[in-house]
Amino acid sequence: MFLVMGITGKVGGATAQHLLAQGNKVRALVRSREKAVIWADQGVELVDGDWNDAAAIEQALKGVEGAFVMLPSVWAPSPDYKEAKGVIANYVAALTEAAPPRVIALSSMGANRTSGLGMITALSLLEQGFRNLTSPVTFLRAGGFFENFLYGLQVAQGGMLPVYYNPTNRKSTMVATSDIGAEVATLLTGAAWSGQRVIELGSMISADEVAEQLGEVLKLDVKAFAVPRAGWAEAFEQLGIPKGHTGPAEEMYEAVNAGWMDLGAEKTEHIAGTTSAREVFEAAQKAAKG
Repeated sequence: MFLVMGITGKVGGATAQHLLAQGNKVRALVRSREKAVIWADQGVELVDGDWNDAAAIEQALKGVEGAFVMLPSVWAPSPDYKEAKGVIANYVAALTEAAPPRVIALSSMGANRTSGLGMITALSLLEQGFRNLTSPVTFLRAGGFFENFLYGLQVAQGGMLPVYYNPTNRKSTMVATSDIGAEVATLLTGAAWSGQRVIELGSMISADEVAEQLGEVLKLDVKAFAVPRAGWAEAFEQLGIPKGHTGPAEEMYEAVNAGWMDLGAEKTEHIAGTTSAREVFEAAQKAAKG
């Protein structure tokens, strides 16, 4: 039995799919059984609760062979990242009591740094918070998700894909969420390890290359267009981030453009992604057509 947090999201869902495909039993902590009914129908054991309840997390951890944990995505965090700190404290309390045989924690490229990270700060705090756990832990530092470009299936019909990567030909680490799920499943079910490991997951890809692959799916000539820095705040507000709270998202992309998503941080392993952006676009387009 393996615990998967965030099963109704892309990474948690991909992890559960890979585990189930291998014939493993999966348990999930969920706030809404209604949203998770698709997983219950596949035999996933649902436990009521969420990451704001240490006792519920501990209950979900009982008897598992391993656990996959992650933080909820908060695009407009408090200045002190109290949302992330609260969830991390709950995880630490539960993982200390339950001490599962292995823990996989979803982190991000750049989380080895402690400042200038914007939203990635939450994952830097996660890694720091887990340093003293007795369970073997692997921090999976994923690259930027190809799924974050899916808006391009609609907006790039005119041949332009607006991005926050600048310059657009500069490569940074990117990965498909399916590849993250596959690696988590492998780590949960594979050879045991001791202590703590850090794995960088993904491959170096440029926004230009993503746009080209999108164009192949749309059968158009698509070019990446770097949104001017002065327009970032307004653009993030249009995505739903409240006015005056876009700073962490802006700082994150500044960090990416400064090269902090590059592979090769000290004392890390590396696993390349196998799913291309093109495959992610093709799958989404096929799903949309039913």
